[in-house]
Formats: sequence, C-alpha cells, structure tokens
Amino acid sequence: MSTLLIRNARYIVSCDDRDTLYEKVNLFIRDGVVEYIGPNLCHAESTIDASRMAVYPGLINTHHHLYQIFSRNLPEVQRMELFPWLVTLYEVWKNLDEEVVYHSSLTGMGELLKNGCTTCFDHHYVFPNRAGDLIAAQFRAADTLGMRFHASRGSMDLSKKDGGLPPDSVVQSIDAILADSERLVKVWHDGSRYAMHRVALAPCSPFSVTGDLLRESAKLARSLGVRLHTHLAETKDEEKFTLEKFGMRPLAYMESLGWVGNDVWYAHGIHFNDDELRLLAETGTGVAHCPISNMKLASGVCRLHEMLDMGVPAGLAVDGSASNDGSNLLEEMRVAYLLQRLTYSQAAPTGYDILKLATRGSAALLGRDDIGCLATGMAADLFLVNLDRIELVAAQLDPRSMLATVGLKGAVDYTVVNGRAVVQNGQLVTVDEAEEAAAANACAGRYLGRVL
Repeated sequence: MSTLLIRNARYIVSCDDRDTLYEKVNLFIRDGVVEYIGPNLCHAESTIDASRMAVYPGLINTHHHLYQIFSRNLPEVQRMELFPWLVTLYEVWKNLDEEVVYHSSLTGMGELLKNGCTTCFDHHYVFPNRAGDLIAAQFRAADTLGMRFHASRGSMDLSKKDGGLPPDSVVQSIDAILADSERLVKVWHDGSRYAMHRVALAPCSPFSVTGDLLRESAKLARSLGVRLHTHLAETKDEEKFTLEKFGMRPLAYMESLGWVGNDVWYAHGIHFNDDELRLLAETGTGVAHCPISNMKLASGVCRLHEMLDMGVPAGLAVDGSASNDGSNLLEEMRVAYLLQRLTYSQAAPTGYDILKLATRGSAALLGRDDIGCLATGMAADLFLVNLDRIELVAAQLDPRSMLATVGLKGAVDYTVVNGRAVVQNGQLVTVDEAEEAAAANACAGRYLGRVL
C-alpha cells in the first residue's frame, strides 16, 4: 500500500463534471487512486507541499509516432508537404530496429512527462523485416519511466509497387499483420480499470493499406475488445487519392469498411465537410487534433470549434516528432488555442476548453473513464506547476485557462502517474537525463549514418 498527500494546493483544476476549481485544499492518494479532495489532512508516506502550486489532471496524448524522434529536423524535408515528406522519410524509417525504437520512445515519453503528459498513445506502423519486437521495446521504455502507455499494432500492406507510398521492405501480408496483432493484444492489453498498458489496432492510412486489411483489422479489433485508429482527412492529396482509387471521399471509404463508431478515432480530421462532421457526431467517431503538425506540413486547420459544438468526440495530440519536432502537449495546447482564435475569433474554444480537450476529451478517445479529471475514484495522474515562477507573474487570475492562454515555458515541477512522482523539480526520476541523452544521440547517429 502506498500513499501520497498533495498538501494545501493553492488551486486544483479538477476538470470534473462540475468544472470544480478547488482552492487551498488537500488531495490524498492511496495505491494510485484519488481517495479524497478537501480541507482535511491525511497522513501519508510522502507529501508534496503545493501551497504555491496549481494542480492539473495529467494530459493525455492521443496520437504520436515516437520512432520519428530520430528523424526530426532533417534539413532535406523541412519544406515538404505530407506525401513527398513520407516518401523521403520511409527510406530512413526502413532501418528501424529495437534499439532505435526503445531509445526514441524513452526520450519522447520523457519529454511528454516533463511537460505534464501522463498517458501516451503511440501509432507505430513501420515494421521492417527482422527489426525485433518493437512494441515490446516501447512498453519497456514506458515502464522504465512510469508512464501510462497505449501502444498500437499499426500496419501497412500497400507498397510502392501496388500504388502506395511505403517501400516493399516495410509492408507485410495481411495474415502476418493480423497474427501479430492478436499476439500483441494477448500479451500486452489490459482492459481493467487503471490499466497501465493497452493496445489498439491501427492500420496506417488509406494510401498505405488495402481495403481488405482495414476490414479485417476492424473485425479482429472488435472480436478482441480493443479500439481502432488511423490517419484520415489530413490532406487534399489523400482526398484526391481515395476519390481516384475508390470513387469515395475518405470518410465514406472508411465507413464502407466498418470504420465508424465509438471505438474508432482518427488522427487529424482536417478536411471533413459538414455532412461528415454530422456523421462523426452521430456515430461517436473521434478525432485527435494535431495543430503543430498540421501547420508544419501545411495540411490545413482542423474545424475543432465546429466539432466541439456538434458533439464530435475530440482530443489533443502532438503527432510524430518528424512533423512536430517535439513531444510537448503543453505547447500543443497553446498552439491549438491560438490557431482556433485566429480562425474563429470569438467563437473559438476558450483556454479552459483546450485544457479539457487534452484531458477529458483525450481520455474519451482512448475509451477511458478512469483518467482525465481529478475526483475521488479516478486514477492519480496529475501535474503541478509552481505559480511563483517569473513566467507566470500576474497569470493566476484564471488558472483553468492559464496553460493555454499564457502557456508554460519550461518543465512542470512535478508529474505524478498512478500515484507515483515520476518528475520532481522538473527532472525525470527514474533515469539519468544526461546519460540517456548521450545514449540516444549515439543510437540516432548510428541509425541515420550521421555524426550528432
């Protein structure tokens, strides 16, 4: 049995059903679960003095490609849009192996934790021949850091020779994909409340997989009780591809293959029309909003304000580090807020709406009702920010909106996952950051064939 007391918190922004903002209260955690929020003091094995801190629910990242950290900021792709960007980078990614995936996952999740993210979903879909057990490497990295982790068994079966984008060396047969998908779900997926490990099935995109793979993946996922994820409506090039190949817009194509429902969420969702947004709302099909990636690849602006007004399930995500160049969901929050303000002015989501997008909204996309807010019976995933830092002077009048409107420069003070502090005083607890940075740089240099 372990206990932790967050003592005398200046603010607790709960994101609960009543949008409760607590002031000068205590939060008591037992065995990874919030047991009490209120004025009473409870004895605990560990205590964090939060008298000058704001406490927030842990942020939840709903779409990432952690392996891409080792191919970010490559000068040759900086001016490309999605399709040529992918074709160029597949020639790098075809050299992935277990060591690369372990260190890229560790460094990416470490950055997420240092910026208040407590749960990460990763969309891994590149499986070169003889690369090793890449998903197991990711779970090892998550467990080393203490992060709550949702992996995906992504997939590609449509190579260049068949009209897709990826090279032959990273595509697999449908039978091999489905067999490995079932294996990984049986080994790693934990459907219980407060689970630290979960798995989703996630064929890459309409332009890198066949309709047969999408259809069979949906059947398998539902038979195993896991969720479905893919990229959709990210670019006009994708729209042109599905219209030319299948005579349908991307969402109609996915609907024809069984890919709508409250167990499905898409990454990006930029180019949906009004009728498609209504279908998403009616079916409970979700969207992971990735504003920085969308801006960098010149893909467009997600209709987030309209999605939220219509009841489309939506969450926030950083996307891959080769299109974002970072793993900072706090930064994503501020960019999302500003981009929606630029696009929609007074109708845009508020700063607090964006916080809830990154917490409760993201939790719903992942099919979870045990994370995303701070209330009794919820998982003890949270982060703390010292309000006395100079960057936050006079920013405390609205602590619920502060992280999106003002933003946070630098790491959070504490991140707690499952009742355990995994970031203290802005530093990771379970790894030596300097040692890991050196090891990761050496691994990345070998992988890229470049001196770092």
